[in-house]
Amino acid sequence: MPHNKFDDSPPGRTTADMRRLFMLRNVAIAGQTLAVITATSILHMALPVLPMAGIIAALLLFNIATWFVLRKSWQVSHPAFMLHLLVDVFALSGLLYYTGGATNPFVSLFLIPLAISATVLTSRYTWALSAVTVICYTLLMRDYIPLPHVHVHSEMSPFGMHVYGMWLGFVMSAGIIAYFVVGMGKTLRQREHALAAARERALRDAQLVQLGTLAASTAHELGTPLGTMALLTEELEEICNSNDPEMNERLTLLRSQIERCKTALSTLAVSAGDVRLSGGGVMAIDGYLASLRTEWQQANPGVTLNTHWEGDTPAPAILADRTLSQAITNILDNAADVSPRAIEWNAHWDQKECVLEIRDWGPGLTSEAKQKVGKEPYSEKPEGLGLGLFLAHAIIGRFGGSVTLFNCDDGGSCTRVQLPCQPLLDAAT
Repeated sequence: MPHNKFDDSPPGRTTADMRRLFMLRNVAIAGQTLAVITATSILHMALPVLPMAGIIAALLLFNIATWFVLRKSWQVSHPAFMLHLLVDVFALSGLLYYTGGATNPFVSLFLIPLAISATVLTSRYTWALSAVTVICYTLLMRDYIPLPHVHVHSEMSPFGMHVYGMWLGFVMSAGIIAYFVVGMGKTLRQREHALAAARERALRDAQLVQLGTLAASTAHELGTPLGTMALLTEELEEICNSNDPEMNERLTLLRSQIERCKTALSTLAVSAGDVRLSGGGVMAIDGYLASLRTEWQQANPGVTLNTHWEGDTPAPAILADRTLSQAITNILDNAADVSPRAIEWNAHWDQKECVLEIRDWGPGLTSEAKQKVGKEPYSEKPEGLGLGLFLAHAIIGRFGGSVTLFNCDDGGSCTRVQLPCQPLLDAAT
C-alpha cells in the first residue's frame, strides 16, 4: 500500500501518545495481576501461575525501560510505537493462551491496540497490526489451555459467568479506548492550534520582509533629497548670518530636524534587513522601563503618563533591545493619540514574566479593530498607515511574548503586553 505523507504525525505528538500508552500499560499490568490473584485465591481456579507471572513480569520490565526512555525526552518514531503495540499484543496472546484462548471473554481486548494504532499510526502500520492480531486470534481458537472449572459455590451457570466476563471485557475496552481517543483528540486540537499559529506567523513574517525591503528602499531614496536640503540650509545660514537673527534661529532648527531625519533613515537602512535582534544590552526591568518612560515623556511633554509598577526585588534582567523599545513606544503613541490628556501605564513582573498594561480613555476598540489589529496593518486614523501596532505585535512575538487588546468596562481600551524574561535574554545570544 503506498505511503501517504500526510498521514505522518509530528514526532512530538507520537511522544505524547507514548506517554499515554505507558500509563495504559501500567493499568493493564495492574489489572492482569489483580485478575490472576482473584482467579486463584477467590475463585480457586487452577491456573498456570508461573508462566503467567513471567509474562506479566516481562511486560513490567519492558514498561520500566519505556519509562527511562520517556525521561530522556527522546523523540518516538512510528516504528518504535508499532513495536510497543506488538509487545502488548503478544503479551495479551500469551496470557490468553493459558486462560482459555479465544473462549476467554477478555479476548475483545485485542481491539484496544488496533484502536490506538488507527488513531496514532499510518494506515500501513494499522493494517500490519491488524494482520498480526488476526493471526494471534486465529491461533488461539485452536491452540490454548482450557479454563479450569471454577471451584466456588454460585447460582450463576458457567455460561452466565462467561457472559458476565464478556460484559466486563467490553466495559474495560470501552473505557480504555475512550480515554485514549479523548487524549488523541486533545493532542490533535493542540496540533491544529500550533499549525494555525505557525501559518499566521509565516504570513506576518512575509509581510515584515516586504516592509523591511520597502523601508530600505525608501531610506535610500530619501537620502539624496535630505542631503540636498542640508546643503541648502547651510547656504541659507551663511546668507542670513548677519542680517536676520530670527531667521538664523529657524534655519538652525530646520538643520537639526534634517539631521534627525538623516539619523533615523540611517538606522532604518541598517536594521531593515537585519534578522537578528539588534541593539541594547541587559538591564533590570525597572531600570529599563524607567529609561523608556523618560524618553517617551520627553518626546510627549503634553501628555500625562500615570505609572504604577511593582514586582520582585531585585528585578529580573531583560534584553533592552531597540526594536522592543520601539514596539512599546508605538503602543504608548497609539494610546496618546486617542487619549491626548492622560494615559496610564501599569506593570508587574516576577522572575519569569513581565506584564505591561497601557490604558487610554479614548472611544475604545471597534469590532473591526479587534479582528484586524496586530494581524495586518490597520488604522482608523485618516492619515495613519496602521503599521505601529502591527509591528509591535510582530516584534513582541519575536521575543516570545504576546499582545492583547480589549475594551475597559469604564471606557477606553487597554493593551496588555506579556513578556517572558528568560527568552528575552536568550534572544541576545
